[in-house]
Amino acid sequence: MASTREDVFVAAGDLRERISSGDPVTVLDVRWSLAEPDGEQAYLSGHLPSAVYVSLDGELTDHRVTGRGRHPLPSGSDLQSAARRWGVRKGVPTVVYDDWNRAGSARAWWVLTAAGIDDVRILDGGLAAWRAAGGALQSGPVTPEPGDIDVVHGDLYRGARRTLTADEAGAGIGVLLDARAPERFRGEVEPVDPVAGHIPGAVNLPSTQLLSADGTLLPDAQLHALLADHSAAGADVGTYCGSGVTAALAVAGMAAVGVDAALYPGSWSEWASDPDRPVARGE
Repeated sequence: MASTREDVFVAAGDLRERISSGDPVTVLDVRWSLAEPDGEQAYLSGHLPSAVYVSLDGELTDHRVTGRGRHPLPSGSDLQSAARRWGVRKGVPTVVYDDWNRAGSARAWWVLTAAGIDDVRILDGGLAAWRAAGGALQSGPVTPEPGDIDVVHGDLYRGARRTLTADEAGAGIGVLLDARAPERFRGEVEPVDPVAGHIPGAVNLPSTQLLSADGTLLPDAQLHALLADHSAAGADVGTYCGSGVTAALAVAGMAAVGVDAALYPGSWSEWASDPDRPVARGE
């Protein structure tokens, strides 16, 4: 699925201009972090005009699924119902944003595009960029008119975006990137999952390294250089993290420079749940 930066990300100034001019756009607030997985109260305190809150844990994850990590992908039918409730419409662009390292918005972008929904983009720099561009905020909930979007792929594990199973991740791909923090990759700490370490053969590229200091995506030249440093330029690339959330930013960042990377949705939380799978530690 070849893409360009403009296919994946939208600048805050461009979004502000679109909203100000009255051009239709669906805006979804997907605030989430490991420390604060429920971002609804923050959303209610102040969000982009007309933005609808989306729960990553409740609507972009199906916790009824077992054996596929901490954030299993939702079904296509559940996602279609949710997206219509959010007001996602045919022929109207959707912009997703968050306030922490593009994790929530990247997850939403990946899930929606894997389901076959077109014209979904991440607000580059998130909420901070919107504020820096002089964008106004509103408070309280938003209840949109129901949308009419159709989900093309019922099984997102075999949807429009490339995925890896645990066996495929372990069998070896050109380059397997681990998008977690270096200390988690090395197995020095593990704050969430029961086993510390990484998949043997993986290379560490924290997803936050794809972002500039202001939270926007690195310029293309720097992204290309970063991927080349990790032997991921022009290679068959897969990526994972703790549970398939922050690695979605790695997929989005690579897509912005034309690299079609596969996501291992279950990620380390699925891999480490099987005691028979090997674990590597250190660099």
